[in-house]
Amino acid sequence: MKKINTCFDEMTSSEGKIRSIYLGYSQWLNDTSPGQLKSKTQEAELLFRRVGITFNVYGETDGTERLIPFDIIPRLIAAKEWEFISKGTIQRVKALNMFLHDIYHDQHIMKEGLVPQSLLQNSQYRPEMIGVDVPNQIYAHIAGIDIVRTDESQFYVLEDNLRTPSGVSYMLENRKMMMRLFPELFRRYSVAPVEHYPQILLNNLRAVAQSGIDEPTVVLLTPGAYNSAYFEHAFIAQQMGVELVEGKDLFVSKNAVFMKTTEGPRRVDVIYRRIDDDFIDPLAFNEGSMLGVPGLLSVYREGGVTLANAVGTGVADDKATYMFVPKMIEFYLNEKPILENVPTYDLSQEDDLKYTLAHLKELVVKEVQGSGGYGMLVGPTSTKKEIELFREIILKNPHNYIAQPTLSLSQCPTLIDESIDPRHVDLRPFVLSGNETSVVPGGLCRVALKKGSLVVNSSQGGGTKDTWILEKNYHAQPNRRSSLLDGTLY
Repeated sequence: MKKINTCFDEMTSSEGKIRSIYLGYSQWLNDTSPGQLKSKTQEAELLFRRVGITFNVYGETDGTERLIPFDIIPRLIAAKEWEFISKGTIQRVKALNMFLHDIYHDQHIMKEGLVPQSLLQNSQYRPEMIGVDVPNQIYAHIAGIDIVRTDESQFYVLEDNLRTPSGVSYMLENRKMMMRLFPELFRRYSVAPVEHYPQILLNNLRAVAQSGIDEPTVVLLTPGAYNSAYFEHAFIAQQMGVELVEGKDLFVSKNAVFMKTTEGPRRVDVIYRRIDDDFIDPLAFNEGSMLGVPGLLSVYREGGVTLANAVGTGVADDKATYMFVPKMIEFYLNEKPILENVPTYDLSQEDDLKYTLAHLKELVVKEVQGSGGYGMLVGPTSTKKEIELFREIILKNPHNYIAQPTLSLSQCPTLIDESIDPRHVDLRPFVLSGNETSVVPGGLCRVALKKGSLVVNSSQGGGTKDTWILEKNYHAQPNRRSSLLDGTLY
């Protein structure tokens, strides 16, 4: 098993030299006082509160809504590096979509012995979808692929998010904020735009509507205002120009879904749903759900409406499934994987379990269906007591866990109080599938604000950064004007 133990600083080399991509920006930082940066941070916080960019942390009793901390120092990625990431994530999502179609139809990859049948025991595998043909064979219309960097040329996929991936609102709002705070930098630098994401998403959603519909009606289905990501739901719906609806706003009739309006029922053709499978239809799944639409699955199975993402995509989020994605790419696409997986131990396998239990101090252990940084052990930062307690948890159900070497995520300069210090980051590019598969040049960059921490999740104290994909060259262009500056911000 390959060890990954380097710590790559994206701005400064091991010799202390500023890397070429950061040269211009580093000079700008040197010319800007810590007080000015602090003032800009405070302005950003005020504006984010005014806009309402908050989230809730499940399990907290006070009900307080939080701002995700925003770091005003962007992460810079060269065009060539982005091309590599983009191709790799697109390749991955294409293979995963083919895998999802396969497991709900002929299961060729399992018959070939490349993927175990045990994956179908996953609670997110939906037998109700067996034999159902979804438009264009696309199951994951929106996918968030978490990427980490470990050295100059090495990027790893940390996990795949295909069920209801979140975070795109922060990608878009972070960019708006940076353009408001530092317009001069966008006039000087050739930063690839991200503001067209909602239009690409809308076009892709319209493309998977039932055939014969010229002007399909698209809606975004939310669990409601008490969901931790409600801001994002409302924001994306507004940006796409579609209705934000809850389950109570929709009903099923004559193999179709309708939306209640003041002018009477209106047929809905595509539902971008931000509700998990379990709650989307009380007649099919959780009968106690008040969030979904009774009868929705029946209409969906008959082709009367399109759901994005499709029911049953959650099996691809499973960390046990993650281990086999490189084989999927080779099997379905006849290509070598562009992006590597993190080496992974399957604790359902006796040898892997034995090794993991002997090296817990060195490894990260995760639940196969876990998310948000919960239900995991980060060995190097855990106490002996925490490790021993987790050992007992593993032994009770080893099939529920995988283990990986501790990744030393790359570091980027980050404003901490009034000093600039390196902090670990990851990146979630968003891959959109419709008529074609594409990825917007940027993504949700999460940063571990606590010194030495590798946990970037917002629920665990992480923050976000804007990600700049520099289109051509790295250096400032003094007279460049960005078309993005023409719009009104906030």
